[in-house]
Amino acid sequence: MTSSKYIGMDVHKESISIAVMNSAGRIVMESVIETKASMILQFLDGLRGDLQVTFEEGTSAAWLYDLLKPHVTKLVVCDPRKNKSMREGNQNDKIDARRLAELLRLDHLTPVYHGEHGLRTLKELVRSYLTITKDLTRVKSRVKAIYRSWAIPGTGKQVYARCHREEWLGKISEPGVRRRAEFYYQQLDALRGLRQEVRRDLLAESKKHKAWKRLCEIPAIGSIRAAVLLGILQTPHRFRTKRPLWNYGGLAIEMHSSADHRSVRTTPTIQEERLGSRPQPKLQSRSEEPV
Repeated sequence: MTSSKYIGMDVHKESISIAVMNSAGRIVMESVIETKASMILQFLDGLRGDLQVTFEEGTSAAWLYDLLKPHVTKLVVCDPRKNKSMREGNQNDKIDARRLAELLRLDHLTPVYHGEHGLRTLKELVRSYLTITKDLTRVKSRVKAIYRSWAIPGTGKQVYARCHREEWLGKISEPGVRRRAEFYYQQLDALRGLRQEVRRDLLAESKKHKAWKRLCEIPAIGSIRAAVLLGILQTPHRFRTKRPLWNYGGLAIEMHSSADHRSVRTTPTIQEERLGSRPQPKLQSRSEEPV
């Protein structure tokens, strides 16, 4: 029997439920500790053997990964969307920690990548840029929705321009609706300035990495898209082959197919005619149809 211990952690804001399982699948220790670095490290110091730890991806995953990585043999941050067995039967913190430890022992977890500390700043800037861009798009949609609700056609980008803003606001006769549109315009201006600031920081940080220059050499990939790809992918060595690399980066071709076969009546054979049996339908692919 080996000395490996499989530790499942159900992490929450105030507390962490921990279950420790040995190589035989027996729970040897269970505990609930406070979500503090000192308490977590003190708990791990009291264990012996090869420590393998897992917890689900969440708000505290990055902090907990950096904290535990130097103190354990193996650390797996798992994808909660892939843990179907976690949603079966009764659920509470204690049961979830036990199930995580069991899945870790059986090697049935899908890991989430948490490496490349040198790209942490770029990764956070990419997240900020994408989030602010989505917020900016939402505000633009709300501005146009106001004009559509009052049967005012507002296609194109002119409705967002500051030089034409008073002209567009003058088309709204209702004072309350006009005031709401002014608030959206103020939010739009603030997000535009913030997006430009994040964009400058993102470009300045991305230029520090050699991979960014290589990505910019690819046709149709500009400086911002290269920075976003670098922040999302981080390193190609995390993928087994190039196919999952393209899929994860959004560069792969997606194919959707349905109802690819149909039933075709074939000519009965001599033996079937003698026996009086009816010919059985044959499944034929649509790609095999005669031209």
